[in-house]
Amino acid sequence: MPRHPAPEGTGVKSIALNRRARHDYEILEAFEAGLALVGSEVKSLRAGRADLKDSYGLIERGEAWLVGLHISPYQFARDGGHDPERTRKLLMHRGEIERVRGKLDQKGLTLIPLRLYFKEGKAKVEMGLAKGKALYDKRETLKRRQAEREMQRAMRHKSFD
Repeated sequence: MPRHPAPEGTGVKSIALNRRARHDYEILEAFEAGLALVGSEVKSLRAGRADLKDSYGLIERGEAWLVGLHISPYQFARDGGHDPERTRKLLMHRGEIERVRGKLDQKGLTLIPLRLYFKEGKAKVEMGLAKGKALYDKRETLKRRQAEREMQRAMRHKSFD
């Protein structure tokens, strides 16, 4: 059974958000995974020094990996700390990994990180099974959002009259 990401505000400290993900992809399903990190990476994350921009997930030899997550080096770390761009292991149950791999192979989906956060003191990443949007889909989404904003604005002004 997949673990669903925790909603914002329930003992969760957000670190980084991938804003481009929802613009460039249609998110079909989201789930939570842990991250295997070294000490200096945790210190950097606590300082909020991470970037999800060009990262993605992949599954190789029965293990899930997060590629391209940039965690800036911790300035007080010994021996130079960690490699900022190293590939990090996603901590998921075997059944979850197999279920996700089946969906990735079957539907041609992509695994992308949506949000990085601390939950009960542990670093977690919200991963999404996503399908790429075409340019016209992106435009349609922007038009729909703008129309919704204008409706909200009109309703707000109407209630003041």
